[in-house]
Amino acid sequence: MYRERLVATPTHSDSARRLQLLLLDYHDFRQYKATHSLLEHTFRIADWQAERLKATHADLYQHPGYHTGLEFLLTDLYAPAGMTQRDDNIDRVFPKMVKWLPDNLLDTFAGLVELNLITQRLDLELAELCHSSGLSPSELSSDAYCQIFRSSQQLEQRERQITLVAEVGHQLDRYVRNRTLGWLLSMSRAPAEMAGLSDLHSFLHRGYSAFRKMDNVDLLIDRLVTREKRVMKNILDGHPKPFELPSDL
Repeated sequence: MYRERLVATPTHSDSARRLQLLLLDYHDFRQYKATHSLLEHTFRIADWQAERLKATHADLYQHPGYHTGLEFLLTDLYAPAGMTQRDDNIDRVFPKMVKWLPDNLLDTFAGLVELNLITQRLDLELAELCHSSGLSPSELSSDAYCQIFRSSQQLEQRERQITLVAEVGHQLDRYVRNRTLGWLLSMSRAPAEMAGLSDLHSFLHRGYSAFRKMDNVDLLIDRLVTREKRVMKNILDGHPKPFELPSDL
């Protein structure tokens, strides 16, 4: 809907240009995915993977200091359904973002967009692999998932996905420690609603609140990344129980 605005906006830094290109890629992918015959299958696969992540990281997910942050990760950052208006509004305000935001914040936004784009592309690939194998995502088991995973042609993107979780997580943690950001989010709620940006504002406020409540974000991210790298290695190595990890991880 706002593709022309993305294209027409002049960019004056590498960070702004990176964000612009990623938003264009994400915009085009969203249009393609919206009419894909396996769209509903991607939602089921995303749900299956979200439940797997909750099980693998159950100790962190149930920890009162991390639960809100992980819930935000699974329902807001990794949310292939129900975020169309939010994503459209990011495209809509892109000209103001490159005008007013510093490059470090533009880089963080770019990381979030890239993470979401990669995740949804990988989910679509899994849906297509399931379909070509005659497997319904509603009948997905751990063994079937691992078999499909190993046939992926985008393993480098899966490694990139894990790297982005770490990069973006550390960046977001630095920003939320700035109390001025919380004040600005509170003050901008009414103007955002008047401008039709309440969903985008709510997303930002939920993210701010979630990370502010976490005890030790660095520890959380390090454990998530270490565990997910081990899970990926287990799957590729054909480990009989790839999601069961040592207690010290």
